[in-house]
Amino acid sequence: MEFHRVQRNRAQVPIVPMIDILFILLVFFIVSTTFKKPREVLQIELPTIKEIPSDTVTDTRSIIAVDAVGNITLDTLIVPEGLLGTYLKVFQKQNPDRKLELEADRRVPLERLLKIWDALGKAGIKIKDVPARIKLGE
Repeated sequence: MEFHRVQRNRAQVPIVPMIDILFILLVFFIVSTTFKKPREVLQIELPTIKEIPSDTVTDTRSIIAVDAVGNITLDTLIVPEGLLGTYLKVFQKQNPDRKLELEADRRVPLERLLKIWDALGKAGIKIKDVPARIKLGE
């Protein structure tokens, strides 16, 4: 028994008219496009540091140094663990006009730096007045 199959016509998409329409759209967009106008460039001159003669420098700072192990020194004086606040109070009484600077190794844990900043605050020294430099050693 033979069954008769109805042949279905496949829907065909006309490609040539689509290419024509795309070409017309492309021409339209090219013709109607407004290009960006070049903007003026703002000239920025960054400040440079010139050598300052050593006799004009009046702002000398004492250094609070922290090494990678966590040992603290105030100038050349080794500060025992937990006594930095007391040392800073005495230092401020002896040198009221002297400013401080924190110099730390990059491997010092953040917890250690926070303890140092806490000791500075308890000694009555504003943290924003003590610049910090992180050494990028080996």
